[in-house]
Amino acid sequence: MSAPSEAVLDAFGLSEHPVLLPGGQGETWRSGAVVLKRAGLVAESLWRADVLDGLPESTEFRVARPVRSRGGEWIAHGWEASQLLAGATDVRRQDDVLTAGSAFHAAVAGLLRPGFLDERDDAWSYGDRVAWDEESAGGSPAYQDLVSGLVKARRPVDLVAQVVHGDLPGNVMFANGLPPAIIDWPVYWRPPAWASAVAVADALCWYDAKPDLAARWSDLPEWGQMLVRALIYRIATDEALGGAEVWTTDRRAVYEPAIEVALAYVG
Repeated sequence: MSAPSEAVLDAFGLSEHPVLLPGGQGETWRSGAVVLKRAGLVAESLWRADVLDGLPESTEFRVARPVRSRGGEWIAHGWEASQLLAGATDVRRQDDVLTAGSAFHAAVAGLLRPGFLDERDDAWSYGDRVAWDEESAGGSPAYQDLVSGLVKARRPVDLVAQVVHGDLPGNVMFANGLPPAIIDWPVYWRPPAWASAVAVADALCWYDAKPDLAARWSDLPEWGQMLVRALIYRIATDEALGGAEVWTTDRRAVYEPAIEVALAYVG
């Protein structure tokens, strides 16, 4: 991914040479006290900027406030900007990640369902629809074998959906003396317990979390069903991104213990 051009920097009133930041899929740059990244779906970027710009300050979490271009727009030359926040991610602090996510979800609970969700068509959106039985779970034989027990265990739930952050674990930053900072918000319309379950599933699969992490959050509503959907979401997304070739022995071994944990919570 190329760095923001001089035209982009000028549009946001920036002069410092852009520096690539870690994470962000290699697409996030810093110029001075401003973070720049290419806007994805324009409607989503504009909606998110409006929400984050107007979100009240909280003692429980911080957010990266969007930065307008010199022309007053949220997007310039295909790029969006936000304030640089102090801190660094720490995937070992999953309980703190989940606590910050819960506070953030409470703060945005009253927002209406954004229309851009009907436009978004990527591997992650596909995985989300599969998880909620809005699309078929068809795919390669290895994928079907891995996901079949989760699909069989899935039952209808009666929970209220709202806008949530669908990728918390690597997107919460910590700094001494400051509330956790929530960044890089991929928006989904699901129950908050599902967003927490995705964070727990990711921690079990990728960040060396133990099953007692799931136990500590098991008072969340429909916890077993949320974990089931969280894992279907991640596994279906992997299938959409990589197809049959992704399902190596090592890749399956990442998911299998987490699947056992999830199914243990399904009554």
